[in-house]
Amino acid sequence: MKIMVVEDTEDSRILLEDVLRTNSYEVDSATNGIEALKKLKQSIPSLIISDILMPEMDGFEFCQQVKHDPQLRAIPFIFYSATYTDNSDKEFAMSLGASLFVIKPKDPIEFIEIIKGVLAENTSHPSIQPDPVKMDDAFKENYARILNKKLFSKIITLERQEEELKLASLVLDNSSEGMMVSDTKNNIIMINPAFTEITGYEFEEIRGKNPRVLSAGYHDLPFYQAMWHELLSAGKWHGEIWGKRKNGETYPKWLTINTICNKNGSIHRYVALFSDISDKKQSEELIWRQANFDSLTELPNRDMFRNILEREIKKSKRDKLSLALLLLDIDLFKEVNDTLGLDVGDALLKETAGRIGDCIREIDTVARMGGDEFSVIITGLCDTSHVDNIAHKIAESLSKPYQLGDEVVYVSASTGITLYPNDAEDMATLMKNADQAMYAAKQKGRNRFNYFTQSLQDAAQYRLRMTNDLRVALESNQLRINFQPIVHCKSGRIYKAEALIRWQHPLRGLICPIQFIPLAEETGLINKIGDWIFKESARWAKKFSSQFDSDFQVSVNLSPIQFRTENNIFVEEWLIFLQKLGLSGKNLVIEITEGLLLNAEPEVIDKLLQFRDAGIEVAIDDFGTGYSSLSYIKKFEIDYLKIDRSFTSNLETDKNDIALSEAIIVMAHKLGLKVIAEGVEYVGQQNRLRDSGCDYAQGYLYSKPIPPEEFEKLLQHNLANTG
Repeated sequence: MKIMVVEDTEDSRILLEDVLRTNSYEVDSATNGIEALKKLKQSIPSLIISDILMPEMDGFEFCQQVKHDPQLRAIPFIFYSATYTDNSDKEFAMSLGASLFVIKPKDPIEFIEIIKGVLAENTSHPSIQPDPVKMDDAFKENYARILNKKLFSKIITLERQEEELKLASLVLDNSSEGMMVSDTKNNIIMINPAFTEITGYEFEEIRGKNPRVLSAGYHDLPFYQAMWHELLSAGKWHGEIWGKRKNGETYPKWLTINTICNKNGSIHRYVALFSDISDKKQSEELIWRQANFDSLTELPNRDMFRNILEREIKKSKRDKLSLALLLLDIDLFKEVNDTLGLDVGDALLKETAGRIGDCIREIDTVARMGGDEFSVIITGLCDTSHVDNIAHKIAESLSKPYQLGDEVVYVSASTGITLYPNDAEDMATLMKNADQAMYAAKQKGRNRFNYFTQSLQDAAQYRLRMTNDLRVALESNQLRINFQPIVHCKSGRIYKAEALIRWQHPLRGLICPIQFIPLAEETGLINKIGDWIFKESARWAKKFSSQFDSDFQVSVNLSPIQFRTENNIFVEEWLIFLQKLGLSGKNLVIEITEGLLLNAEPEVIDKLLQFRDAGIEVAIDDFGTGYSSLSYIKKFEIDYLKIDRSFTSNLETDKNDIALSEAIIVMAHKLGLKVIAEGVEYVGQQNRLRDSGCDYAQGYLYSKPIPPEEFEKLLQHNLANTG
C-alpha cells in the first residue's frame, strides 16, 4: 500500500517516511504541490499526507487540484501541519475535501493508527467529494483570507526576525570581543570589527585561512590535541591562550570556541570569541609582585622567600645535596636611620641588597625579610666549605664604605648560618637555627658570621623556658627583695642598703639576677620587674626609716631600658606612689650605669632631673669599668660613685688597684661626691679604704644580701653596737 508524503522540510519528511516504512507502507514523496501532482500522474497512491506551508504550491492549492482531478479526487487526503492550527484553518481544509486535519508533531504510533483509520474508512465508505463548483467558490472565498492571515503573521515573524538580526549584527559589530566563524574545515569565513582591532587583520587578509595563522607558537602539540578533544567531545572549549597580531606582537587572550551543529548532529560551524587580556595580566603581575617582592629592593619578600626555601629543601632532598641558609642583620642600621634620616637608610638598604646579590651565584637566592634583615639561600652544595667563601665575601663587601649622596656611611653585618640536612630538615627549624646563630654573632661583637650549633639550640631553648617562667614569676609572687648593707667606713654604722632582686623558682630554687635580668631587658619584662622592685623597695625603706633612722636610704638599680622613650610616665607614677606612701625622696637612691649618661638623650636627662627635683639621689654603679668620663659627672650632679669590685678585690696586694682606688676617692671628693666601695670581703680591704678616705663600703665582710626580715635584725644589732 503506497502513501505519498508532501513536505518541504527535509527532517520532517525523512522522519515521516521512516515511520511509514517501518509500518510496511510503500512511500513516495515530494517537496511541494507541483512536484506531487507530477508524481500522482505516474502512480496513484492509497493516501496523501501533505504539509500546508510549502514553496511554489502550498497544501491548500495542492488539495484543490487533487480534488478537481477525477482520477485523483477519491484518494484520501490528510493535512499534517504545524503552521495552520486555527479552527478556521481546519474548516477550510475540510471544505476542500480533506479526510482529516492533524496538527504536528504527533506521536508516531498514534499517527499510524490515524492513517489506518482513514484508509479503513475510505475502503468501507468511500468519501463523498464536494461539488467542484461549490468547492471552487469556497476556495475563492476563503483561500485569500487565510493566506492573507498567514502571510500577515509571517511578515510579522520575519520583521521580528529581521529586527533580531539587526540587533545581533549591532551587538556583533560593537562588541569589544573579537569574533571569528570558521567552516567545517576550520577555514575562516567571517570576522567582526573587534577581531580586526585586536589582531590587525582585515577580513580579506584572513578569509579562508586556518586560525593557526593567529598562533603565537607558545603552546605545544599536546595543548592543541587536548583542546580539540574537548571541542569535539563537549562541543565547546575555553581557556587562556597566547595569540599573535599581524605586526608579530604576541599577547594573551581569553578564547571561547563553540561548535554549531546541523539538526542531524553533523558540524556546521565553529564560532570563536576572544578578548585581549594584556591589561588584566599586567594587573595580575603587578599584584603578584607587590605580594611577593619587596618594593624598595625588588628582592623576594618574606612570603616569597619561604616558598623558595621550601621548594629548595625538596629539591635538595631529591638530589641528595646540601643547602645553606644565611640570615643577615645590618649592624648599626638604626643609628644610620636616626642620625641621617629614612631616605639615607633606604638608600643603604638598596645598596646592601645589590652588594649581597653580587656575592652569590645566579642559582642562589637573596631576599629581604623586613627592616634591615636579609636572607640568602645557597643551593646545590656538595662541599659546605663554599659557604665560608660566600660568607666572607658578603662580610667584606658590606663593611666597605657606602657613598650615599653627600654622606659616607660605614656599617657591617652579623650573619647566622645553618645547613640542611646537617642542622635540620624542615624550613621552620632552619629559620629558627639561622636566627639563633645570627643572635650569637651579634653577642660576640657584630661584623662576623656564626654557624648554628647544638649548644646554641640548647641555650635558646633554655632562654625561652626562662623567659616564659619569668612571665609567670611576675604573676605568681616568685620574686623576692634582698638587702645588702652599705656601711659607713669610719663608724661602722649601717646607713644604707642596696635592694637586690632574687627569683625563687618553684623547681630551680633561688636564681640570681645575672641569670634572668638580661632576659628581662631583651624581652621588655624589665619594665614590669623594675616597677615592682622600686615599689617594694620603697615600702621597706618606709619601714626602715620609721624604725631605725629617718635618713636611712635604700638604693635601687635601674636598667637603661627603663629610660627609653616609650616608658615616659614611669617616673611620674613612682613619685605619686611615694607621696601616697608618705616617704621622702631623700630615703631613696637610684643606681645607674655610666653608659646611660654618655650621649644621653633629652628623655634621659628629663627623668634624672625629675628624680633630682623629688630629692632622690643618684649613684653611678660599677664606676671605673666603663668610659669614666668626668664631664657627665659634672653635668648631671651625681651624688655617689660606686667603685667596682674589680678594683677593691686586690687592694691588699696590687699597687695599681690601690692607686686607682685612691685616685677615684680623691677625685670624687674634689667634685663633692661621696664614694661607696663594692666587693669588700676582708678587714684589710676595709682598712685600706678607710685610710684612703672612702665614705662607705659594701660587701660580704658585712653581710651577703639577705631577706628583709633578717635585714631588720641586722639593723637592730648594728644600731645596738654602734650606738
